[in-house]
Amino acid sequence: MLTTLRLSHFRCYGSLKWDIPAEGAVLLGSNAQGKTSLMEAICFALTLHSPRAARADRMVQEGFGAFGISLDSERGNRRILWENRRLSLRLNGADAADYAHYLSDTLPVTWLGNGDMILVQGAAEERRRFLDFLGTQWHPGYRDALQAYRKALKSRNALLRHPRRNPSVLRSYAELLAQHGEILVQLRDMLLARLIPHVAHHHRLISGGEETISLQYAPSCRAPLAAAIHAALPNDERAGYTTIGPHRDDFLLSIGGRSAAEYASEGQQRTLATALLLAQCSLLQEETGQPPILLIDDIFGELDPARRRALLSSLPEESQVFITTTHLDWLRDSPCPLPICQVENGSTRWKQPS
Repeated sequence: MLTTLRLSHFRCYGSLKWDIPAEGAVLLGSNAQGKTSLMEAICFALTLHSPRAARADRMVQEGFGAFGISLDSERGNRRILWENRRLSLRLNGADAADYAHYLSDTLPVTWLGNGDMILVQGAAEERRRFLDFLGTQWHPGYRDALQAYRKALKSRNALLRHPRRNPSVLRSYAELLAQHGEILVQLRDMLLARLIPHVAHHHRLISGGEETISLQYAPSCRAPLAAAIHAALPNDERAGYTTIGPHRDDFLLSIGGRSAAEYASEGQQRTLATALLLAQCSLLQEETGQPPILLIDDIFGELDPARRRALLSSLPEESQVFITTTHLDWLRDSPCPLPICQVENGSTRWKQPS
């Protein structure tokens, strides 16, 4: 359970100390007041991942050169300082040896956002990001393989763009890509197989229907990865980047045997996207034995009352839940027993029950 969040020059917050209720909170406020930034800080402190920014420097308050996050929980304290283009990490008062050490005993996290229909409608990159966010919390080997693969990929791509490429060094990077990429492919395949029944379960709860849901892993190649990377070398040299491998994988979503992106209605797509994220939550709880922290960003106004009630009833009772919203109209037909925190211009105050 999270207990206290402290921020320094993070997004719109110059300085903040926020005492967190055991059950979580509804964060109420107009747009661009800092609601989502509170949840982003929690997510980053627990996973070193932001659902909103690809780079840590984007989270620094305008006009400053560093930010800090401190998050207390029943397990202790996590502290992050971003300064001079690097992250300094502390765990329970001591420097973390590395990212793996910092993340070794963290709480699982699920983020549900109003842009999550992009999981159904968007490019393969969005679905890979979803898999990687889940996979790195699910299995330590996934995180290790992904980090090693990305490092080798970045180095190989830089070499492919160099006018004087060293063939032996290219082969070395290809071997590293194949070694770590094969592990990544196997773990993604396992992860999707475990995720499917959870998606189907939550889809039935939200939609109330019996539509058949399918998730099919679509790797960028079926041949052994080492052979495929070797065969693609002439194309890679012409393109100046690695054209094949897990960084180009996808998974296909279908409803009733038809592509969800091409044939499903907007309501069906939204339901499927929500089911995917709830499945992430229940899978993490099943695998880790811990209820995930739930971060729900401004989606209740987008759902009809029936889907809203179904979603609320699907949330694990043991989870701390944080919900951002610009209004409370949806509470009339979908009661939500969380305390309400008013967020305005980078400050917070608790609203008294009406």
